[in-house]
Amino acid sequence: MSPMPASPGPAAHARTPTPSDLKRWRQYLADERAEAAVYRDLAARRTGEERAILLALAAAEGRHEAHWLGLLGDDVGRVPRGDFRTRTLGFLARRFGSVFVLALAQRAEARSQYATNLDATAAMAADEQIHEEVVRGLATRGRNRMSGTFRAAVFGANDGLVSNLALILGIGASGVGPATVLLTGFAGLLAGALSMAAGEYVSVRSQRELLEASSSNLYAQGAVPYLDVDANELALVYRARGMAEDDAVEHARGVLAGVVEPPSSSPPDEHEAIGTGAGAAASSFCFFASGALIPVLPYLFGLEGLAAVLLASALVGLALLLTGATVGILSGGPPVRRALRQLAIGYGAAAVTYLLGLAFGATVG
Repeated sequence: MSPMPASPGPAAHARTPTPSDLKRWRQYLADERAEAAVYRDLAARRTGEERAILLALAAAEGRHEAHWLGLLGDDVGRVPRGDFRTRTLGFLARRFGSVFVLALAQRAEARSQYATNLDATAAMAADEQIHEEVVRGLATRGRNRMSGTFRAAVFGANDGLVSNLALILGIGASGVGPATVLLTGFAGLLAGALSMAAGEYVSVRSQRELLEASSSNLYAQGAVPYLDVDANELALVYRARGMAEDDAVEHARGVLAGVVEPPSSSPPDEHEAIGTGAGAAASSFCFFASGALIPVLPYLFGLEGLAAVLLASALVGLALLLTGATVGILSGGPPVRRALRQLAIGYGAAAVTYLLGLAFGATVG
């Protein structure tokens, strides 16, 4: 965690601000106003607790705005627009209000410069660090709601892009005709999409069944009032779940006395984070097919040879950059680094199969 700056004392504010100071303070003021607007726009698309949290964040940014107004005094002048990142967040928040915006807002809060800014107070620097954790929590809720289907979509698209590009380049490099390459590409698309869909369905269903098997039996709660207080069999439940014997006995006594809630089932968000088998299968099929179609397009439109290879590689490269950056944004990581990683992995796999195709073609020839 970044060190907290000392709160600016009277001496820091007594000096006459330079034009550079005024310009910097106006920019901070603009950024705070823009960030507050982002949180209000996000709150407008939500209800309940999430709405209240976002409005509280907007109010906190309003306190920071008041700080910069106080420093500027009569020199507020013409306040510039917020920085490009914050204005982009505002645009997305007004039109979409999705988890993507929260993930970007999390990164924006992490980039706060208040910890090293002598004109900001220690409370403001602390606020920004806490805001990052608050936004992370909200973004995590959104990620959990979409993680099962989104995971299948991302994996499906990437597998389709990489596997079919590798397949097409490997077959094409062996010297076969463009019609054979095209047929191979569509066969790989269909076989891969069906395989991915079946695999995702089985995987998600298995996860959900394991969770259900590990969940507490709600019907067992009806037996609690009839348990022998002295024998206290309920303590065995907590010992089986990993509690020490003394802690389990104490907890069970609390349940029997009505002071502690009885055992409940696993939290519903565990199932929500996994998603449904049908949803994961459909998402995986569609995204694998869409990814696998991209390297086939040049051959579909009549290109062949080196021109088709270069265009297919370029299209797949752009798609890999896009999916990598998307994963980076949603995970709160650096999108450029994730995008380049996806590109390197995809091109690496395609290069290996292309070289193998060349070697196989030369051997056959």
